Amino acid sequence: MKIDLLSLTTGVRRQSSQILAALLLFCISGCNKEASTAGSGTNSPAQGTISGKSIAVIPKGSTHSHWKSVEAGAKKAGAELGYEILWKAPLKENDRAQQIAIVEQFVSEGVAGIVLAPLDDVALLRPVKGAVSKGIPVLLFDSGLKGEQGKDFISYVGTDNKLGGKLGGEELARLLNGKGKVVLLKYSEGSASTAEREAGFLEAIKQHPGIQLIVDNRYGGVTASEAQATALNMLDQLREADGIFCSNESLTMGMLLALRQNNLTGKAKFVGFDASAQLVEALRKGEIQALVAQNPKKMGYEGVKAMVRHIKGEKLPAVIDSGVQLITPENIESEAVKELFK
Repeated sequence: MKIDLLSLTTGVRRQSSQILAALLLFCISGCNKEASTAGSGTNSPAQGTISGKSIAVIPKGSTHSHWKSVEAGAKKAGAELGYEILWKAPLKENDRAQQIAIVEQFVSEGVAGIVLAPLDDVALLRPVKGAVSKGIPVLLFDSGLKGEQGKDFISYVGTDNKLGGKLGGEELARLLNGKGKVVLLKYSEGSASTAEREAGFLEAIKQHPGIQLIVDNRYGGVTASEAQATALNMLDQLREADGIFCSNESLTMGMLLALRQNNLTGKAKFVGFDASAQLVEALRKGEIQALVAQNPKKMGYEGVKAMVRHIKGEKLPAVIDSGVQLITPENIESEAVKELFK
């Protein structure tokens, strides 16, 4: 029997090439799959783990103390109600594209519901509508969306942000005895929650003709370091100011750092928003005169609880208020304030 060595060699080579190609395809597929589920948040789900008892909770970010408290509340509700909480956040609070991608990922994986704090009240509307069209309900928390409640999202859970801004404005006006020069540092365009706070603050300040706004059009950015840099670029106005208001945690922290850096703490009356441990300590030291505090743990808890109620067929109110409170040196040791930090 004659053996055609050339044919045999060619066949072996062809078979080896096919095996190698298959192995390469398998590796690429595995890498792509891993990349698609990787993210900046914790508890990012692996493919195949999604079930009818999984609720995605998507905050604006994960670095602020505010979001860590929201996460704790959401997971507490999930544990009590028997639902897995899939927490995933963009790396930065201005990365609209990444938050959109996270929403779309959870839609494709088929979660039971999405609890979302939109980074942008316009940009997130399209992916939210996409989720609803696939039968996945979306509940908003912390920040609103320019959509229709009952059609585009089932409910909103969060702070009455305009009221919070008014509380801050009224307290600053009281501290200034209704007169003086004031600086307002804004957060970021497209953020509904902080825009409402800033509007509430301005509404309160306008009730006092003796108060002059010397800065009301500067955006501090989405991190404390960006806010600090913005504040350092407006030192002349800060030295002139009798009062300062910042509309969220990172702005308040960044402003505080800039004031400390230039020995300006205590020169102007300073009212901030949110109540991280560092900001509360600054209030105790007299570097900040008042903080408008949300209840982020309750916000996360009530958000998940409301989604489960909807899944079970209950009708939800359009708005579920998680509360807002002014913290001052006079009430910082009260039980009502202590409850915010539990």
